[in-house]
Amino acid sequence: KFVDIPQVEIVDQDVHVPVQKQRHVPMVSVAQKFVDVPQVEFVDRVVQVPVQKEVQVPMVMKQQKFVDIPQVEIIDKVVQVPVQKEVQVPMMARQQKFVDVPQVEIIDRVVQVPVQREVQVPMVCKVQKMVDIPQVQLVDQ
Repeated sequence: KFVDIPQVEIVDQDVHVPVQKQRHVPMVSVAQKFVDVPQVEFVDRVVQVPVQKEVQVPMVMKQQKFVDIPQVEIIDKVVQVPVQKEVQVPMMARQQKFVDVPQVEIIDRVVQVPVQREVQVPMVCKVQKMVDIPQVQLVDQ
């Protein structure tokens, strides 16, 4: 006996669903805060201020006065005076001082310098290729 089974066809439909984004909005909260305010106290002090007096100072006046100055004639005479010189002679003192002198050792080495030749090398282009390598896992029984 044959039974007819109805075939079900599934039809997909794309439905556009809008995406809703949520944003956090900061809220400003006002709170009362009690603050101790220091009290300022003014203390007045009486200070004695000296009284200033005006004193008259006599004025000094200058007057020119002409004075006769006698002329003096000076006659020089050259006299030879021996001069004694005092010379300081330095004293030489020798001290022995030990100084570390670095020793330099020079080693000459003969190095063979290769001769460079120009050789034309073909251009190589590297290509990366992904290869799947199967992994084999052994299970002991």
